[in-house]
Amino acid sequence: QVQLVESGGGLVQPGGSLRLSCAASGIIFSIFEMGWYRQAPGNHRELVASIGSGGTTNYAESVKGRFTISRDNAKNTVYLQMDSLNVEDTAVYYCYARRVGPIGYDYWGQGTQVTVSS
Repeated sequence: QVQLVESGGGLVQPGGSLRLSCAASGIIFSIFEMGWYRQAPGNHRELVASIGSGGTTNYAESVKGRFTISRDNAKNTVYLQMDSLNVEDTAVYYCYARRVGPIGYDYWGQGTQVTVSS
């Protein structure tokens, strides 16, 4: 049984920081691409950041320079360090695990709320 369990969301003031974690179980973590999407009310789900099995990272333009994605294969965990948060970052953040290949597939976490407000 595959599980992705997010943690670390919450309420933070503009300019503040949060670190999201996503602990995976039931998969061979090291061979999966991992990442984070987010969805704000009324918006489509958008890719925030991803990290490949080899460590290659990719970021949405809106978060470049502010967010950092990393992974710890020994702990089966992916992290999203979010700095200089602004109100536009308010959303539900979803962790995913993606098996890339001819027959690719995804697993998703349940989501964690991030609210940036003064």
